[in-house]
Amino acid sequence: MIQRTRGVQSICFTEAPFIMSSASVVGKKERQGPLGKKYDLYDTENLFGKKTWEEAEGMMQKHACRLALEKLNYAPEKVRYLFGGDLLRQGIATSMGIEGLQIPFFGLFGACSTSGEALALAAMSVAAGYGEHMLAVTSSHFGTAEKEFRFPLSYANQRPLSSHWTVTGSGAFLVGNKRSNVCIPEITVGKIVDYGFKDSQNMGACMAPAAADTIERNLLDLGREADEYDRIITGDLGYVGQSILFDLMRKKGIDIKKNHMDCGMIIYDQNSQDTHSGGSGCGCAAVTLAAYILPKIQKGEWKKVLFVPTGALMSTVSFNEGESVPGIAHGIVLEHC
Repeated sequence: MIQRTRGVQSICFTEAPFIMSSASVVGKKERQGPLGKKYDLYDTENLFGKKTWEEAEGMMQKHACRLALEKLNYAPEKVRYLFGGDLLRQGIATSMGIEGLQIPFFGLFGACSTSGEALALAAMSVAAGYGEHMLAVTSSHFGTAEKEFRFPLSYANQRPLSSHWTVTGSGAFLVGNKRSNVCIPEITVGKIVDYGFKDSQNMGACMAPAAADTIERNLLDLGREADEYDRIITGDLGYVGQSILFDLMRKKGIDIKKNHMDCGMIIYDQNSQDTHSGGSGCGCAAVTLAAYILPKIQKGEWKKVLFVPTGALMSTVSFNEGESVPGIAHGIVLEHC
């Protein structure tokens, strides 16, 4: 048997799957941000022609999947399985969005880390020979997330400076065995890390311990130094979470300051867009990966990147019962091929 597992939590693929194409769909605020012109599609009303926020989020996923397929002139029938998820109860945005594609479907929940979970499972499925093409898609929407987890938009509550702005966006990725300029040679599957934080308005503090755990485990499992990556990119820790991550990594004897980036910090302009600690949501890491990170790897500007989407595993039930907010992070190694 070929040994593919490495260390405690990582996998090395004997034949690395490729990210063959990707697509990003966003809302008005994201379009106005620093990455605005890099996205494939946007809507100025954030409703994408629908009547409700939930339907709009589903439509974003539909657009993202179809765009990713159209870039290669692929029909949905060429996709063996679809791995997708969102932040809402029972993953309703995903089920509404991808229903019409009629692709066999695995519904996922990893909170804001779902893009990493979906990519990991898609890569594993291709590498194992279960199909030549897999789709990974995630989404979030400011309107749906605020209504479910915090307050309805019409309530106009005061947001603390530690809070994040949920990204309205969806990213889709076609993973397969057809060669492209970006491959996934290794993954590190994260585990749940809970430091006992209960503040749902400070997601960075809740997720940073999980990010630190996965980054350290990736380096240990693969026998790698942090500076071997051109960038270590977390999902949505934001400004507060990044500071905590640096402290945690320093205690582990690892310095990532020089090559660390965070999707939640680059997706908005902190000074002009009033997003406080930064962006978050399943769509944050996904659209940043599709619109900004992958093009840099494709061009060879970055040769090796550790992509670490982070998630806060909370629900309205756990929050109302006073439970803490555990975090999780998955590590996806992306290489220029």
